[in-house]
Amino acid sequence: MLTLNEIVKIIAKSGLAIPAFNVPYLPMVEPVIQAVVDQNSFALIETARLEWLKFEAQSPEAVAKEFFRWQNPEHVRLHLDHIPVIDEDGKRVDYLNLIQRAIDLGYHSVMVDGSRLSLEENIAATFSVADLAHLARIPVEAELGAVLGHESGPLPPYDELFASGKGFTNVDEARRFVHETGCDWLSVAIGNIHGAISGSYKDQKKLAARLDLAHLEKLAKATSIPLVLHGGSGIPKETVLASFKKGIVKINIGTEIRQAYETALKESNNTVAAQKAVYERTSWLISDYFGLKDIYALLAVEEK
Repeated sequence: MLTLNEIVKIIAKSGLAIPAFNVPYLPMVEPVIQAVVDQNSFALIETARLEWLKFEAQSPEAVAKEFFRWQNPEHVRLHLDHIPVIDEDGKRVDYLNLIQRAIDLGYHSVMVDGSRLSLEENIAATFSVADLAHLARIPVEAELGAVLGHESGPLPPYDELFASGKGFTNVDEARRFVHETGCDWLSVAIGNIHGAISGSYKDQKKLAARLDLAHLEKLAKATSIPLVLHGGSGIPKETVLASFKKGIVKINIGTEIRQAYETALKESNNTVAAQKAVYERTSWLISDYFGLKDIYALLAVEEK
């Protein structure tokens, strides 16, 4: 069976990307996996710390248990998303312990988020996590730059953020960061934003973010590793597809399927109906929006 690193390289060479679906509610795991299999695609199921604290994913153990109950390793693997060193509420996190727990549980890749630290502190934290992950022979994702959206309250005006380039990943810093940390994948800020998670904002339609594709291209050349786009929900289709050709190899999707689940559950008070909504939305995203149906066929050819 192909390793996750091998899969990422095949997908990158094809100018495509791996969708990574966040599951803030445990009943979402089964329909997302089923949709990926039925679309003959490949994806990551992922869980972030904030989804245990602010939603109902409970813990890395609970998500792993549900994932391995329904797993189909030819089509899906399990990723630990956003383990911050300092979280969205400004609190220090025991990030090494959380990441080691996930490794011990059998997660196939992990992420450390030191983006709220200074460059030097981020490098040090990421290096320490890369040591743990590489001992377990799994890839580590890091973040450099400020992908906003998880903080409390509304974002500053988006047009101002984009025009100023505030928080965008710096090209020279990215080159140094990758060289000194040994990270395998890098989450970059190029205009993308996370879906809101606080209060009434989490129910609002997500802003249609833009991407600075020229800046992305510079980052790809400077780092020479797979780049990750967080906040993949709601970005115009043509922009997303263009990003796949310029260095994005993994794209995170949370808001699109979370709101599908929450809306259906609120309207029906029925978990099965909510799961059906997640299945349908995930299937549509894979086939119609991201054009990633049948990418398993690429992997099957390479594996032979």
